[in-house]
Amino acid sequence: MSVLVTRGVFVKIRTRGVRVRRLLHFASLSLLGLIALLSLAVSPMQAQTDTTFDPTFSVGGGIQTSYQNTQPSVGPDVNSFSLDHARLYFNGDVTKNISVMFNTDYTSGTDNMNILDAVGQFHISPKVNIWFGRFLPPSDRDNLTGPFYANEWAVYNDGIQDGYPFVYQGRDNGAMYWGDFKAGIAKIKFAAGAFDGNSADGSNSLIWGTRMQIDFWDAEDGYYQNSTYYGDKNLLAIAGANEVQDGKTATTVDFLMEKKIPTGGAFTIESEYSRYIGLGAGQIGRVGYNSAFGKSEGAYGLASFLIPKVVGIGRFEVLGKYAIAEFTDRVGGSGAGSYRQNTAEVNFDYIIKQFDARVMSFYKDTRFNAVQINTWEAGVGLQLQISKQILGKH
Repeated sequence: MSVLVTRGVFVKIRTRGVRVRRLLHFASLSLLGLIALLSLAVSPMQAQTDTTFDPTFSVGGGIQTSYQNTQPSVGPDVNSFSLDHARLYFNGDVTKNISVMFNTDYTSGTDNMNILDAVGQFHISPKVNIWFGRFLPPSDRDNLTGPFYANEWAVYNDGIQDGYPFVYQGRDNGAMYWGDFKAGIAKIKFAAGAFDGNSADGSNSLIWGTRMQIDFWDAEDGYYQNSTYYGDKNLLAIAGANEVQDGKTATTVDFLMEKKIPTGGAFTIESEYSRYIGLGAGQIGRVGYNSAFGKSEGAYGLASFLIPKVVGIGRFEVLGKYAIAEFTDRVGGSGAGSYRQNTAEVNFDYIIKQFDARVMSFYKDTRFNAVQINTWEAGVGLQLQISKQILGKH
């Protein structure tokens, strides 16, 4: 007899484990079959017009580099210059309904460039989009923005953001459907997919992910997102995401409100609640939360103000954030079975060309009641990005 756990309800199934595995295998094949059918949903008329389509191709790149001083409560302080990220972007439309995205990212630990995204994209309509390859699975907003489109500099260090298992930089290999819909005054974005467990967390079982987002004011186009739009949009968005594998879960709820000021500034509020239970626990290289513990739960609140007045070639922005996370259920080993992390962060930024050119100074104070030592960090970071369409109509 085996026990299947579904949405917290225990259901006894009088069958052998082999049958359960066959059912999961069948579900996986069914998902892939559905994706194949949807990808062929383009009408013959569209297929004919694609023969005259002029393919497009764009290239780009981005860097994040910083200096920071770190002072732990025990031991000497550390001064360091680091190349945090160096990325190359390649994107193009093969036909009117098929695109490809290929991006790379530098890893400072190994001093190598690695594959970030490698995706075949079928965009049949705003309601029907199919992705296949390596990309960001349905997850929290902070994972879908990445470090280059986050509002803060010291992202993914509070024990709350981006606690999902991944192959590299939040990505995993898999297949996904996503679409944009309208329901009265609301705009709904929904995504669901299946992803490789073995490469992400060492399990042979697939990771299933879903996300639903509702925008009540302006709509957010596309799948990858921002955590601020620097006053280009008025936003009121709430979303929930969940990943599950063999009864282990990662669940988040995120909120974003941004109100632009007529003179050019913006006021932004962002928050997130997370609850990670077992999914990815023990995985080396986790960023979102301490994988030595089987459970993590917490929340953060962030507020920023983009000052309207132009000073020189840009505008100043001030940002504050506070987060609390609880870690319990240590995975193996010895030591404390739980601890709490409190993180306070302040940024003072100079926004020159939104995400293409910005200088960000930051201060972060991280305190623990057990297990780890307290630290505070201060520094300055530079972000630059550029892109150019070199093929197709501009």
